[in-house]
Amino acid sequence: LGTAMWNATVFHLGTIAFGSLLIAIVRMIRTVLEYIERKTKRFNNDLTRCLVWCCKCCLWCLEKFMRFVNRNAYIMCAVKNTNFCKSAKEAFSLLMRNLVRVVVLDSVVDFLLFLGKLVIVLLTGVASYMTFSGQIPEIKDDIPTLNYFFTPIVFIVIGSYFIASSFFGVYAMAVDTLFLCFLEDLERNDGSMEKPYYMSKSLKKILGKMEKTVNESRYRSP
Repeated sequence: LGTAMWNATVFHLGTIAFGSLLIAIVRMIRTVLEYIERKTKRFNNDLTRCLVWCCKCCLWCLEKFMRFVNRNAYIMCAVKNTNFCKSAKEAFSLLMRNLVRVVVLDSVVDFLLFLGKLVIVLLTGVASYMTFSGQIPEIKDDIPTLNYFFTPIVFIVIGSYFIASSFFGVYAMAVDTLFLCFLEDLERNDGSMEKPYYMSKSLKKILGKMEKTVNESRYRSP
């Protein structure tokens, strides 16, 4: 962790700043557009409102796309030690060449992360309910009596969701990093004696299942 922080600060601080600058520019344009919309609201008609909402929608999509590009550009920059623009180009091209794999993996990962968040929130809610309702004899006398004990439970559940989302964001970043390395390994090597895969055996099993899914998708497509 210390080495990673040192490398990011010394060698890639400009890359981080440049990627953040792109997001900040898009956000600033969105803010300016919302300010103009508020100032000219009384002069708006149906046409101008439609144009403003179209611009806001396009800027929202652009921001989401830039966040996606930034995320993968940072990963490729750490892997290949290239600048931001080249890293973004290579990462985007690599993902587009493996679009079906990207869709399959994102769907599975998003579902698993959602299940993880749901389990944490449910366990936190159940533990909070049992604590404040006095169903745990060991700590029953230490818990103050509340008239509406559901109020702290709601706040605890909401807080646990945001905390779980923050921690699972780190796992999502790790999954994206492994996936890009996985795709790079597939493109550089073919599994032969001359060019063996560097991935682990578990990833090779995933490769076999993923290849089966990709082939089935291609077979079903017209």
